[in-house]
Amino acid sequence: MRLRHLVTPFAILSLMVGAGALAQLEGGRGVAPVDSSGSYEVSGIQVDVEAKTAEDARYGGWRIAQRKAWVQLSRRLGRGDALVSDGTLDQVVSGIVIENEQIGPTRYIARLGVLFDRTRAGSLLGIAAYSDRSRPMLVLPLQISGGVGTVFEQRNPWQEAWARYRTGNSSIDYVRPAGNGADSLLLNAGQVSRPGRGWWRTILDQYGAQDILIPIVRLYRSYPGGPIVGQFQARHGPDNELIGSFALRVGSAAGLPALLDAGVTRLDGVYQRALRQGALGFDPSLSPPPEPEVAPTDVPGELGDTDTTLAEIVGDTGPATAGIQVTLQYESPSVTSVANTESLLRSIPGVRSAATNSLALGGESLMRVLYDGDPEALRAALQVRGYQVTGSGASIRIRRGAPASTSSPPADGTIDG
Repeated sequence: MRLRHLVTPFAILSLMVGAGALAQLEGGRGVAPVDSSGSYEVSGIQVDVEAKTAEDARYGGWRIAQRKAWVQLSRRLGRGDALVSDGTLDQVVSGIVIENEQIGPTRYIARLGVLFDRTRAGSLLGIAAYSDRSRPMLVLPLQISGGVGTVFEQRNPWQEAWARYRTGNSSIDYVRPAGNGADSLLLNAGQVSRPGRGWWRTILDQYGAQDILIPIVRLYRSYPGGPIVGQFQARHGPDNELIGSFALRVGSAAGLPALLDAGVTRLDGVYQRALRQGALGFDPSLSPPPEPEVAPTDVPGELGDTDTTLAEIVGDTGPATAGIQVTLQYESPSVTSVANTESLLRSIPGVRSAATNSLALGGESLMRVLYDGDPEALRAALQVRGYQVTGSGASIRIRRGAPASTSSPPADGTIDG
């Protein structure tokens, strides 16, 4: 009886721990990124249009915003004041972001943002769509508030700010988890301080990334509802190396979203500058260790036949794991886009080879992919990288870009940096 009393509390404790882990896996503890398509974005376009009806005025305002945004984008990419027709713009524009608008009976006044499909816009401007981007970087946004560090353990404003940020204009290829499933267990505040390469390689393979970025914010509140100071740090790699830091301040708690949005934008600038200066060098220890080469072993056969191998005896005429063959259809506006797409596919863990076997420049080409694993795992890896994936089984189609939903600007607040 005494032994029974001693065992029962431990049994109850183990059940509680198991239930806690199960509860942590259930549901989402983060926010899915608003836009992972990598679209070009031009924001802050002012329009003021009058028409017979409110609907006509709004439609005309969006038309004008598309034209102004295209001119700004072409200048930014070094192609001058490139002009195209409205019909062409309708094919290139992937979304309109309403930053602020006022609608009257016959007048439309607004500040808009325009999203352009990266592949199609790059093809019209004659530039490589993805050649200027970094290797895929896994983002672990760490918030420290009240002495408690949080990544995906629970929903927090810092992860929401990173989910709101549109990464199309950045040269960093961000891989932003949504905080669902096992994210809260794999990507937590404790993982940031663990330098073990083996576990980091497992995590990077899980999310289809090749390196790690750790943006950190420490929030200091003067009093409830009062001013908030945020100290931001840009860190990189499994050793948590500091790249840069700065501080921002907002006058009240209502301005916290605006403070964090400004912090994300400046951290992105820090990371882009570090990439140009070569400070985001790749750590070779994050690459999987090479598999040791095993020399074939000959097994003597009957009647003194010493040339008979083990594969011949068991009847195996091919490799043990040849992988599955997937036919992948993708947009190929230029030769550079073909090379970039093949390179991106080869960077996905489990992909043995990726080569275009039916080329159609300006249209859609076919690629032959050899993949070790389930086709659904390949689909998931492509979706994490920002692709839209359709089809099923061994025949799929991918494309970059997705229409973005409109969103309102963050709460007003004056930010001093």
